[in-house]
Amino acid sequence: MELAAAASEPAGPDQPVREARLEARIWYATLLTRVRGLQPAERLLTGEDPCGEPGAEPVADRPHRPEAQAALRLCEAEIHLAGGRLTEAATAAETGLRLAAQAGNRGLPPRGHVVMAVCSVRSLDLTTGLLYANRLRDAALLGQENLMPGQCVWAAAQALEARDGMESVAHLLKGIVHDEVLTRDLLVSQPAAAPWLVRAGQRLGDADLAERTVRTMNRLAVMNRSFRSVQAAAEHATGLYARDADALEAASERHLDPWARASALEDASRVRSARVAERDRAVDLLRRAAGAYLGAGSSRDLARVQSRLRELDDHGGRPTRSRTRVSQLTDTEFAVAELVSQGLTNGRVGSQLYISPHTVAFHLKKIFRKLDVTSRVELARSWNRILVEERDDHPRESGPDFLVRSAVAARQAG
Repeated sequence: MELAAAASEPAGPDQPVREARLEARIWYATLLTRVRGLQPAERLLTGEDPCGEPGAEPVADRPHRPEAQAALRLCEAEIHLAGGRLTEAATAAETGLRLAAQAGNRGLPPRGHVVMAVCSVRSLDLTTGLLYANRLRDAALLGQENLMPGQCVWAAAQALEARDGMESVAHLLKGIVHDEVLTRDLLVSQPAAAPWLVRAGQRLGDADLAERTVRTMNRLAVMNRSFRSVQAAAEHATGLYARDADALEAASERHLDPWARASALEDASRVRSARVAERDRAVDLLRRAAGAYLGAGSSRDLARVQSRLRELDDHGGRPTRSRTRVSQLTDTEFAVAELVSQGLTNGRVGSQLYISPHTVAFHLKKIFRKLDVTSRVELARSWNRILVEERDDHPRESGPDFLVRSAVAARQAG
């Protein structure tokens, strides 16, 4: 990190900031983003000194060759994703990928593919998520240059798990935790990764996966004491492994990453909900998790949390609704319609939303009636059109659920 910071500075005291090497500034901003130093990273890309001193004109406004512009846009995409701004992240990633293709650069695309895969999964656009997961797989099979292999495997695993369940990616997760290079790249760069792997180990009944993740994350935390994001990830993973709700709540306060913060709150709620005396606290934590997921633009996770809220609290997660067709759907019905429209079976939809296939079928009957469709095929064919039409017809509609739905509709229509 210190070397990257030094390289991003002007070569001499009389050289203006604008002449510092662009590539070094982008790389330093990338490293800052990985440890969630988002504000100094953004200042680097706008031409300011990372310590807050005013600099030159924004880097993005200067003419650069396509390869440099591609790296710049992909770095911006990673910053937006880390900040929970999924729409901006996807837009910047798509621009960066286009510029990288124009420049014939094969080393940069994995960065954009990771951003697109994660954004798509979190916004319930599984079709696009799987598209980029396959591109990450193809790049690996072709042996293309990749400076972030662990993050690539994790992004692909998230997309595949969303479609086929955790069992389908067990071999990928084993490969991560048994490879030191993959593990180090992933756990330091993605504060939500270690808890995600521990959660996967618990769901799979794979104690070795969970234990290895916790041990490695804690070792990395000892080696990187100055990085708050690494400390938060270690506390989160350890608290989840030990089922320590207090540690999980503490981790949620320490996390700088909004999605990781939301997942820590959800994990803490799950632990507390197992104890009848702490049920009210569990509901409060889950409501906070819902708000955090909303802030991070993650409609997939928000739908799951709202479904869980209704189990814990009869009034949890039910915002006021208008009379539009889509707004007549409950949050669970909306999530079911979104997933069914992407071709998932009732079983796969149920596993994503933690409800039974029978309950999915029950919701589908109500969805068909409310949307005036008669089959899954008709729903899949008309779903995106309905979303876009209602977004255009009701631009002023408010409420947290509609904000998430608008983001999903925009991505699907884009």
